[in-house]
Amino acid sequence: MMTVQAATVKSRSWKRRLPLHLMLVPGIVLLIMFHYIPMAGIVIAFQNFIPAKGFFDSKWVGWENFELMLQMPGIGQVLWNTIYIAFLKIIFGQIAPIAAALLLNEVRKSFIKRSVQTLIYLPHFLSWVILGGILIDILSPSHGLLNEVLGWFGMKPLFFLGNDKLFPYVLVVTDVWKEFGFGTIVYLAALTSINPTLYEAAVMDGAGRWKQTVHVTLPGMLPIIVLLATLGLGGVLNAGFDQVFNLYNPLVYRTGDILDTFVYRLGLIDAQYAVATAVGLFKSVVSLIFVGASYWLAYRLAGYRIF
Repeated sequence: MMTVQAATVKSRSWKRRLPLHLMLVPGIVLLIMFHYIPMAGIVIAFQNFIPAKGFFDSKWVGWENFELMLQMPGIGQVLWNTIYIAFLKIIFGQIAPIAAALLLNEVRKSFIKRSVQTLIYLPHFLSWVILGGILIDILSPSHGLLNEVLGWFGMKPLFFLGNDKLFPYVLVVTDVWKEFGFGTIVYLAALTSINPTLYEAAVMDGAGRWKQTVHVTLPGMLPIIVLLATLGLGGVLNAGFDQVFNLYNPLVYRTGDILDTFVYRLGLIDAQYAVATAVGLFKSVVSLIFVGASYWLAYRLAGYRIF
């Protein structure tokens, strides 16, 4: 009798959830169409691919394209640029929103707090195409706003987007500026989960605002900090194609060229489709390893798991 009732309840529950599951179908179809079906194209990484012959008639060359990739001049520098820029983005992309969340948490006027929150969140919604145009104007050595400000202090104009030593840091600063508003909201949400009695206990022990931040707030935020930092490792080889593509130029290829832009130039400009696919496949395999490692670290350090 109990078994029949349990089966009936389970059937009703399944029927109730059916519309929600059906809503997933369009997303799954699009995911398969634009992410999984195109993966068949990776076969050209193992071919001497000639577009006129297609996948089936192009000659198979095994690992030859990968060997050629490893022998290409500058591939080591491109890999280093990708990892270096991505790690800087992860580090400063964590510090900036944490600092902003802590400062906003101290603001008692809700109107000011929400206004600042909205203003710093806005750049997240702008594409790098729009921001690229804005930044090129702001950072221009001839009429840029930033160089005008530097001029007030007697400094010479700097060519931020044409100086290969400055360019990686320009990428990091602009990326942090664009995204730290979103991270701030996440950390502000984490702050609401901290038990208020901990602050009351700290005040009774004579702790000021700074000691409360060090001994109560930061430990309370630690799980979400660890989680976001470890998950960020999964995208360490995604240093930001859109951003780099809209800001870089041949003057800064040495320090600004990353794997994604390298693949773009190799494949779509130089028409070396097979080698470009080999580089892209190499990046995907390494990224998969990083994603697995970051997921394992997130589980071990923050108890995060998807299933």
